Amino acid sequence: MEEIATRAGASKQTVYKHFKDKETLFAEVVLSTATQVNDVIESVTTLLSEAKFMQGGLQQLARRLITMLMDEDLLKLRRLIIANADRMPQLGRSWYDNGFERMLASTASCFEKLTNRGLMRTSDPHLAASHLFGMLLWIPMNEAMFTGSNGRSKAELERHADASVEAFLVTYGVQPK
Repeated sequence: MEEIATRAGASKQTVYKHFKDKETLFAEVVLSTATQVNDVIESVTTLLSEAKFMQGGLQQLARRLITMLMDEDLLKLRRLIIANADRMPQLGRSWYDNGFERMLASTASCFEKLTNRGLMRTSDPHLAASHLFGMLLWIPMNEAMFTGSNGRSKAELERHADASVEAFLVTYGVQPK
């Protein structure tokens, strides 16, 4: 708390007036990052609109998502949340629900609309969204979690995103007539 107070240019007493303990401060920091997902949700709905989707919107979205989710600061926060999951399970649940689950739900909603317009094939849009996110994140995220850092360049992450979209569209895409 002393280090936080110093960095904030405040006294430790002032920090304790706003946050009763370290856990409360930690929870506030974590939850504030989950609400930043609104910009991502907007990107999802824009890039997965019919016109954008047809112009490579899914690829653009995948590149944005992997670049954002593999950000070093976000990876550090993710590790902290995971490390404290046993002590603060509700915090992890809230971060997941307000962040990642909202992205999945928004993507699934867009996939449902694209399916209804004949641009995708899926009987379960939420599962399709889970498949896309899984392909995008499984290897780079686990590598970063287990090794302590994101050792991949932006170009490598984008190449991975492009390959994930290509594989995803083999299953869920509709071939042009």
